[in-house]
Amino acid sequence: MPGEAARLLVRFGRRYAAAVRLATLVPICAIALFRAPPEHLTSTAYVVGVAAAWTCGYAWWLRAGRGNAPVALDVIVLLGLFMSVFWTGAVEDRNTGWLRLLVTFACVTCQWHTPALAGGAAALVAGGGAVATLVVAGALDADSTLVTGTMWAIPAAALSRAAWVLVQRAAGRADRMAAEAARARGESLVAAAVRTEEREHANSLHDTAATTLLMVGIGQVQSDADWLAPQARRDLDRLRSDSRRAPQYADLVDLLRADFAVTHLTVEFDAPAQVRLPFDVARGIADAAREALTNVRRHAGTTRATVRLRGDERTLCLDITDQGKGFSPMDVPATRRGIRESVRGRMDRVGGTATITSAEGEGTLVRLEWRAGHD
Repeated sequence: MPGEAARLLVRFGRRYAAAVRLATLVPICAIALFRAPPEHLTSTAYVVGVAAAWTCGYAWWLRAGRGNAPVALDVIVLLGLFMSVFWTGAVEDRNTGWLRLLVTFACVTCQWHTPALAGGAAALVAGGGAVATLVVAGALDADSTLVTGTMWAIPAAALSRAAWVLVQRAAGRADRMAAEAARARGESLVAAAVRTEEREHANSLHDTAATTLLMVGIGQVQSDADWLAPQARRDLDRLRSDSRRAPQYADLVDLLRADFAVTHLTVEFDAPAQVRLPFDVARGIADAAREALTNVRRHAGTTRATVRLRGDERTLCLDITDQGKGFSPMDVPATRRGIRESVRGRMDRVGGTATITSAEGEGTLVRLEWRAGHD
């Protein structure tokens, strides 16, 4: 199946052939009339009129039609026009040049919109028929250059076909390169989607089951704590939900409240009644906020936090603050994914930003900001 470049080339070939036939029509007709002697002017004018009408009709078909059947009719009409030398005195008057130009341009432009076999046959029949007509009309006796000049229509057509083949091959190469680029882009997009999904699964695992197990492992939580089993079930449910089909929209306020229930912190929450966002955005912001609260529970040395949400469906700002022991953000190792992936990374992927302000002994402020149209 031809590619875009090949299809455009076919359309260009037809339109350019029509343009060349029309552009050369006026000077060709003028040559015929100016060189015709008075006694043959009327008959020559009739032939010129037929040639002009046919060329205009053929050019219209080239721009609007399909198939190659009219090409055969074009050859027949051209040969019929050439036979006018028998009653217009064109050979005796040496006024065959306009007919030669008419046939030559037809043979040359035919190569731009026909298969090689059809184009070659049309050139051979039209050019060869024109030469034979001149020979029968006595052109060899009158002036042999009339015949030899007409013969050049066939080599001109061959050169035109050769050039057109080179252009077609270039179009084919362009299509193959475009197809290869499209395939590479598709593979890149698939690979990026796979990496994104793997990263989200890793983040979900880090924020849920891995964190719970780590807290038990380092002794922050007793293995017989009443809330541990329900928390493990919620972690598993969250991991399973990542593979389900998500709704189109979600209420960020509801998602935040649901996450507060599992942080085991006393959270002061100040927010509008509802902030409805695209699900991926709402889930990303809520997950980043949950990770920030998890860090409060694990590292801040306090059981209290404040969450304030301001804004609406177009722009919002979510602040998570605590009065814990604080830390130096510059001292956090690059290998730690909590802030890098679960907070900043998530906000980056939904088109938002995360700013963390903290210092030793001064608590921590995590500010999550998002604006519609920036994702």
